[in-house]
Amino acid sequence: MKLDRYDIRILQELQKNAHISNQDLADLIGLTPSPCLRRVRQLEESGLIKDRVTLLNPEKLGLNLTVLIHISMDRHTPERFEHFEETINSYDEVIECLLITGQSADYMVKVMVPDMNYYQDFLLNKVTRIPGVTGVHSSFVLRQPIRKTALPLNHLRP
Repeated sequence: MKLDRYDIRILQELQKNAHISNQDLADLIGLTPSPCLRRVRQLEESGLIKDRVTLLNPEKLGLNLTVLIHISMDRHTPERFEHFEETINSYDEVIECLLITGQSADYMVKVMVPDMNYYQDFLLNKVTRIPGVTGVHSSFVLRQPIRKTALPLNHLRP
């Protein structure tokens, strides 16, 4: 799908506020409501707009500890990776899972938990029990000075 400046502006504004009304969105980007809505629907149907979500405040929910876990696997086979990914995805504490290269680990997993005791239980009774996991290295986030959910769109400028 070829994007023009209106499509890019729609994507930028919806990344800031997915709950914006069509009227307000149209006003912001300089279109009337009908063409604006039509464009939003096309962006959704094309798959460029994947989902609209509500972001929660982790601290207010008692999720005070963010941990980045580097995980090493015993074998690099599709079956082993598939089983690991299915299992790790079943844990609500896991916010992100990345298959990585350039490190001594195979995966980097981001988890959010209430405290160190909870994390210890999570690590020992869940992560290390996944077949194929041979090593874990935990890094604890002290603070997160930048937290973005919006994807960069500057490379799309027509």
